[in-house]
Amino acid sequence: MTTAKDLFIIAMDPQPERSVGQGDLSLALAGAELIDLIDAGAVTVNEDRIVPGEPPAPQDGLLGEAAALLTRESPHERIEDWLWRRGRDLAAAYQAALEEDGELTRKRSGRLSFGSERVEPVDTPARRAAAERWEEREPVLAALASAIGVEGGPSDEEPGLDDEAVTVVVTAVHDAVMELEAVRQRRTIENSAFANLWRGP
Repeated sequence: MTTAKDLFIIAMDPQPERSVGQGDLSLALAGAELIDLIDAGAVTVNEDRIVPGEPPAPQDGLLGEAAALLTRESPHERIEDWLWRRGRDLAAAYQAALEEDGELTRKRSGRLSFGSERVEPVDTPARRAAAERWEEREPVLAALASAIGVEGGPSDEEPGLDDEAVTVVVTAVHDAVMELEAVRQRRTIENSAFANLWRGP
């Protein structure tokens, strides 16, 4: 499977300390796609811009879709802009694709049949491969998981990313997730101030 699908499966595992937000995951998935496209030779990174190449189309449907959406005219798209553009609702797209492939299943939480549904990975070879990659702390997967707060990633030391382009993408994912969190906090403060205004002294 792709890095993005592996990341989605890892993010689905229960995280009692912190659940992964859809927006955070979507940004990281867009970064994972970009890293897979770099590995496939489909793109190169020039400073902070994505320069598409002309390799064979990826076999994975979502990765092929990502490749088709690349901006081919100069000046090429900045990585940060790509993360926000491609990342819009991307987690939902991966969930739908993995459910269709039989990699995810819906289960009801609670004893009652009308309880809320949750999505869980199915025990498939692809899930086991993702888990093995995670247990080995594969640097790219660990770095992307760390960006969205998944526990068990790299601890005090940075992962050993030996590719400069990949490092630039991972850094951009971290920055985008932090920016999204700042937006959330600002909205919370604004909503709280608005509520206090209506509540009065």
